[in-house]
Amino acid sequence: MADRCLLAAGSLPGSLLTIAALYRMGITGGSSSRLITITLGVALLLSAVAVLARPLIRRMSDRHAAARRHWTAPLTVMAGFVLGVLVTTSSVGAGALGMTLLVILYPGVRLVRLVGSDIAHAVPLTLVAGLGHWLLGSVDWLLMGSLLLGSVPGIMLGSRMSARLPDGCCGRYSQLSS
Repeated sequence: MADRCLLAAGSLPGSLLTIAALYRMGITGGSSSRLITITLGVALLLSAVAVLARPLIRRMSDRHAAARRHWTAPLTVMAGFVLGVLVTTSSVGAGALGMTLLVILYPGVRLVRLVGSDIAHAVPLTLVAGLGHWLLGSVDWLLMGSLLLGSVPGIMLGSRMSARLPDGCCGRYSQLSS
């Protein structure tokens, strides 16, 4: 889908610029906890605002459908940039905020396709951000292995289940699409 490429066009440069900025500021290894805490707070607030403001944004978008089509691509790239910065700084954003933004920007697309696009976009973004943090010396390899050990089976199961569920069956995103 074009949306994941547009997201990546913003998020990958955002991630690379964030890694470069962290390096230039001397924020490496364990010296980033205050920055991470602040970024987590901002990301969680943005997610909450996006979810709460979605009906208003949707009404405004519906009134200006032609303008929305014109602005969808640049807004997707800008959203990707913000996600790149947030994910690289705090590891938060690609899922909750990214999905909310995709639902707003692509209202006619089936949710299962948006979820797949969000995940497909998150893979290269996470790779770039992870490699950057490895270079900065801020990767806990034991913790990463433990997370992968639990998450890979969950990903496989969730992928199989989501492909079989109808859009309106459950979940907050299906409720948001109305």
